[in-house]
Amino acid sequence: MMGGFGSGRRSGSGRDIVEACRSIDVNQLHRNGCLHPGWRGGWQWTHGGEEVASIGMRAEADCLRLSYRWRIAGGAWEDVEESIRIVRAPCPFGGARPYFVCPGMMNGIACGRRVAKLHGPGRYFLCRHCYRLAHASQSEDKRDRAARRVNKIRSRLGGEPRIATPLPARPKGMWRRTYERLVAQVTEDDTALNDALLARYRWLLAVVDGSEDPRSFWR
Repeated sequence: MMGGFGSGRRSGSGRDIVEACRSIDVNQLHRNGCLHPGWRGGWQWTHGGEEVASIGMRAEADCLRLSYRWRIAGGAWEDVEESIRIVRAPCPFGGARPYFVCPGMMNGIACGRRVAKLHGPGRYFLCRHCYRLAHASQSEDKRDRAARRVNKIRSRLGGEPRIATPLPARPKGMWRRTYERLVAQVTEDDTALNDALLARYRWLLAVVDGSEDPRSFWR
């Protein structure tokens, strides 16, 4: 199986971010029936509709075994085999929820965290704590957070995640008050973003005509 796992882009703190790394989600695998003992298959990542990486998987009773190839900065490909333990915690109303047990080691001490996702910016799939990954939201300003919130809501409603695109009608099965609350949030954030863009445009015009210091705009 082919698949290179390079570092994701950096956050403002200089740390790689979770959202830019390939990851495996135990809940998604569970929903797709990939954790049943004896299951074999693969997992792929795509970009623009084309496969960019893949791994092989084999499920056992309390373990998921991964097989893939990895290399550093154009070096030789290496075959990697990784075994990830799975535990199941009982749910309040019956059934059990699966978790990965992070196989990472830090200073000779096993991580052992129970997590829903493992990430692959390096040789192995480990939890975000072992890789010291930051969330994109940790380096966002107010405008970034508002834009991300708007895009998330638009996608949730079945629309396009772009500013100023029309909101779709209330999805079937969604409470009216929930839909109205989401619409109100989008309207508020869209207004704030438009105001910020207008302020930025006016500042740029002022810089061009020499009446404003280029370093004065708050970022």
